[in-house]
Amino acid sequence: MIDTHCHLDMSPFEADRGDVLSRAFKSDIEHIITVGADPQSMLTAVGIATTYPQVFAAVGIHPHEARLANPMLLELLESLIRDKQGNKIVALGEIGLDYHYNHSLPAVQREVFEKMLSMALQYHMPVIIHNRQADEDTKAIVKASGMKDVLFHCFSSDDAMAKWAIDKGFYVSFAGNVTFKKAQSLRDIASWIPDELLMIETDAPFLAPEPMRGKRNEPSYLQHTARVIAEARGVTYEDINRITSVNAKIFFGIGDLPPSEIVYKIRDNLYINLTSRCTNACEFCVKFDSDFVKGHNLRLDREPSEEEIIQAIGDPKAYSEVVFCGLGEPTLRLEAIKRVAQWVKSQGGRVRLNTNGLGNVINERDIVPELVGLVDALSISLNAQDAETYNRLCNPNFKDAFEEVLDFIKKAVQTIGDVTLTVVETEGVDIAKCRDIANRYKAGFRVRKLDSVG
Repeated sequence: MIDTHCHLDMSPFEADRGDVLSRAFKSDIEHIITVGADPQSMLTAVGIATTYPQVFAAVGIHPHEARLANPMLLELLESLIRDKQGNKIVALGEIGLDYHYNHSLPAVQREVFEKMLSMALQYHMPVIIHNRQADEDTKAIVKASGMKDVLFHCFSSDDAMAKWAIDKGFYVSFAGNVTFKKAQSLRDIASWIPDELLMIETDAPFLAPEPMRGKRNEPSYLQHTARVIAEARGVTYEDINRITSVNAKIFFGIGDLPPSEIVYKIRDNLYINLTSRCTNACEFCVKFDSDFVKGHNLRLDREPSEEEIIQAIGDPKAYSEVVFCGLGEPTLRLEAIKRVAQWVKSQGGRVRLNTNGLGNVINERDIVPELVGLVDALSISLNAQDAETYNRLCNPNFKDAFEEVLDFIKKAVQTIGDVTLTVVETEGVDIAKCRDIANRYKAGFRVRKLDSVG
């Protein structure tokens, strides 16, 4: 994991900072972002980052300290982000507004916030934003600045603010307060933030998570926050580690991103990434925006051989299902599906195929009988209630594609039996009519949110 926000410079860490970092790196922590928020803490944070290879720094003027932002301090801040101290300074922050305490006058906070956003744009630095009881002014200032690389740290606002942030493509980070017993509304928000915009942090030494509440917080406690968020999202602890680490590496430009994967685990299922090719170009397909699904890099350099896939699977019985999925349409490699599925079944595994339902057109024959005994279940992307909507959303290569999908569904239900139709909740899709189609064909039905993949 990456602790995207803590304050290692602060006095609670002076006596045992080395031990704190040792505990962090012996746990699941890969990198730490330590954040300076006033003249002395900025310099201390940079010093810590240059001392420890796994630590990086962010520098900025906290809204509490906005009253101190004289020309000399602004010049110091600018010199730090301009030089970046051997690329150890990776963001400008934390900056923003705090109307809860008002240690600096709101007008002063706004002025300093605007100046620092302008500075971040000038030097192409991402920003870490502190926002407390200042949603409307924060939104107005960020929007006016044109800033794109934004992380809202220690999120504590409401649904409306979270939706605004993700609509803008901004990252949202959760700290230990998401674990507090009375923080159900915050956990609810954490449950639906898109994977690709989610991060986690400690904000140490503050906000120690349950069950450490009341103690000094430290980076090694991040595991408790990760577990609570994993539970809220219905994924595993390992999934949260992977997802948030990839996001932090992309946002801060640190560490190495994972290489492409031909098999990848989500929850208790193992997915097989056969191909990146597809006969559709769906408007909502993740591959047009990202290489990653739940922190797994699925952008293949080449299509794996059947032998490589079998070797990568290991023991199929270790998973609830082995699923043919990935960024592309698996039935473009029908023979690979058949051989690998046959091997999985011979080892006692269960097989599911996720498909766009155009396998018969792709292979120029009815392939459903060939899947009998090899595939236990099918998930078929219906995606629309009629041909016009399907063609607009999915941009298929084939004429009469929607009718072909319906024909494939009919045959699959009759032959395989365990079939689920899926649709993406997006503009123009009539969920009720799609459900009627599933009922007509006696298939299962599942709705996927537009920003939810995997």
